[in-house]
Amino acid sequence: MGVSYNAYIIVDEKIALVDTVKGCYFSQYLDKIRGILPEGREVDYLVVNHMEPDHSGAIKALREAFPDMKIVGNAKTAEFLKDYYGLVDNVVVVGDGESLDLGIRELSFFLIPMVHWPETMVTLDRRTGVLFSSDAFGGFGALNGGIFDDEVDTRYYEDEVLRYFSNIVGRYSPMVLRAIQKLKKQQFAIVAPSHGPVWRENPSQIVDLYERWSSHQTENGVVIVYGSMYGNTQRMMESVSRGLVENGVKKIRVHNASNSHVSFIIRDIWRFKGVVIGSCTYNTELFPPVKQVLSALKNRMISDRVLGLFGSYTWSGGALKELQEFADSCNWRNIDPVIEAKGAPTETDLETCRQLGKNLAEELGQ
Repeated sequence: MGVSYNAYIIVDEKIALVDTVKGCYFSQYLDKIRGILPEGREVDYLVVNHMEPDHSGAIKALREAFPDMKIVGNAKTAEFLKDYYGLVDNVVVVGDGESLDLGIRELSFFLIPMVHWPETMVTLDRRTGVLFSSDAFGGFGALNGGIFDDEVDTRYYEDEVLRYFSNIVGRYSPMVLRAIQKLKKQQFAIVAPSHGPVWRENPSQIVDLYERWSSHQTENGVVIVYGSMYGNTQRMMESVSRGLVENGVKKIRVHNASNSHVSFIIRDIWRFKGVVIGSCTYNTELFPPVKQVLSALKNRMISDRVLGLFGSYTWSGGALKELQEFADSCNWRNIDPVIEAKGAPTETDLETCRQLGKNLAEELGQ
């Protein structure tokens, strides 16, 4: 769905940039800066909220374009500037809550470490109330014409924000909650992240979404992830789905692990309470696309889900064993029955799959 790289410029008695772009976009970025700079003026400051190269990749070239430009960041930023770009001169180190006077505007800096890198901070323009929030409150989805929340379909972007949150930031949910509580003490009117729309009409919407997702609040629904080579495991999935529907579950998202990008699977599992995972056995192991999904789930540290499992094999088991090991490792609530079919599923196997769907629906309170 694309992604935007939002970088900002503040024109005052002193001129400040807030973050940059990927190195490959430097020429376009520099043209835009030159088009905004008043005649005879240069860039005085570059504020670095986040050092990940999609936001810092143009720093070295930017310093060459504006040799006297001072780079503003915290102590960890300074360390990363040296590590990535060998830059140590004209670096201004700021602490948590410190400010920089640009003239009419005053920028204040607040550290939000591990959202989602250790040097991450946000910058607040106290005069206008614009919070330059870096990756916090960001989302996937290219900005196709609209820039602000009142110019775009926020329902579409909510899905893309969740996909971003769950795949990029969600692992660090405790740190996100800590950052939100810290930032709520400040007066801000606009949230301007590094990815996705700028929230000027309803900035509380994006903050509330991040707070809800960081708290692992879920909707009553079920995500089914399966891997099937010859259609037998798929038939089992269809029976589980039927058992869910027959018992009142309407919100069901089915992902064939061979076709669905893992980021969409992670997004849906972050949203819904119930998860069912099924896989055929491949060379005595879990089917590789399903194995990739489980690895990603472990890394995201998603908590408090209700889990059902099913699998199939021909001459040697393996898939179900790995699925059960995953279940044990993530401490989700496991729902019986656990089903493993040998070869093609029998009618008894398929009825057991329907029973799994029924039991999961009952656990969800449908």
